[in-house]
Amino acid sequence: MKDMHVSDSVAYVGVDDTTLDLFESQYKIPYGVSYNSYIIFDEKIAVMDTVDPRGTDEWLANVRAALNGRRPDYLVVQHLEPDHAGSIRRFIEEYPEVTLVGNQKTFPMIEQFFEIKLAVVSADASDSSADASGTPEAAIQSVKTLTVAEGSTLSLGSHTLQFFMAPFVHWPEVMVTYEQTEKLLFSADGFGTFGALSSDVDWITEARRYYINIVGKYGPQVQTLLKKASGLSIAAILPLHGPVLKENLGYYIDKYLTWSSYTPEEEGIVIAYASLHGNTAKAVRRFEEILRQKGVENIAVFDLNRDDMSVAIEYAYRYDRLVLASVTYDASLFPAMEDFLYHLKIKNFQNRKVGYIQNGSWVPASAKLMKAHIAGMKNMTEVEPVVTIRSALSAESLSQLEALADALL
Repeated sequence: MKDMHVSDSVAYVGVDDTTLDLFESQYKIPYGVSYNSYIIFDEKIAVMDTVDPRGTDEWLANVRAALNGRRPDYLVVQHLEPDHAGSIRRFIEEYPEVTLVGNQKTFPMIEQFFEIKLAVVSADASDSSADASGTPEAAIQSVKTLTVAEGSTLSLGSHTLQFFMAPFVHWPEVMVTYEQTEKLLFSADGFGTFGALSSDVDWITEARRYYINIVGKYGPQVQTLLKKASGLSIAAILPLHGPVLKENLGYYIDKYLTWSSYTPEEEGIVIAYASLHGNTAKAVRRFEEILRQKGVENIAVFDLNRDDMSVAIEYAYRYDRLVLASVTYDASLFPAMEDFLYHLKIKNFQNRKVGYIQNGSWVPASAKLMKAHIAGMKNMTEVEPVVTIRSALSAESLSQLEALADALL
């Protein structure tokens, strides 16, 4: 496992999940994922988030061991998605005196997820009670809460937590927490990655795929959060997935600035294709050869019927040019291409150069249909010619591939 020691006052108590096949029931995670949670020790103790129910028992054991008989005062809930908040109820059952810390959007969502009756306490987290009438018999009653707002603080003793709202990064209730003394940014899903901490994966590969597919739609909101963070002196970033980031923080922040502005990360060409009987695939392979002969080094080719969709989306964001190649199917697009373009659209794909290769035995129509999808995206530059293949690659369509390659250079 990567070194997750934070400091003498801040402990890591998260868990790895190496058996889950699909994150959010759609993204393949061959290297697993971590559910991160932290404890800040001071005169008062704050636990930062919980973990997915799949890891509750291991997490609670980690919490007990770290507390070593002490009792937590606060549970800070930065994000209500179940992979982070899924163990709240079990935590409250074990530590019923704890005060939940969240914002005005947090607590209604907690009541939606759990049978918990919430109470309101004053800013010093003093005891309070609430009328629990009408709650289900199994409900946990009168759990204390403390509502925080933009910029508000909570003192633990020598440590002070400051809260910043981060709506739609990537749920509306998200907030991040800055610990002022040790200059720690608890960044919720920001700067997170796929990959268990016990796995040996490069941060950039799994962080890019995580960001683009999970948070990519919300670039403007991420930019807003980055502006807030730019005014803070940050010594370490503590995300809810992946390793704690302690060195060269400018590198990670720069990547987020690039991704959230929908700016290509580097020069390169993605060729995404959907082939029925293999002829479109053969044309794509020939097109890749032509591009390499012309000196293009960064080329990523994806068979949309077989390759991981999340990786294809990741590379489309990474490179500055995209070529779409699809057979015409039932007078429409092949389903895999339709799905790919749908994913690009909902992730606000923009600012790219695009070329088209279509195939059809009698009425080639896929280019027109692909163009209709691209027309709904911002600042997309379409490249001519459109390559038209009738059944199989011919001398004429090969000449068009050469022309398209030149236009992309």
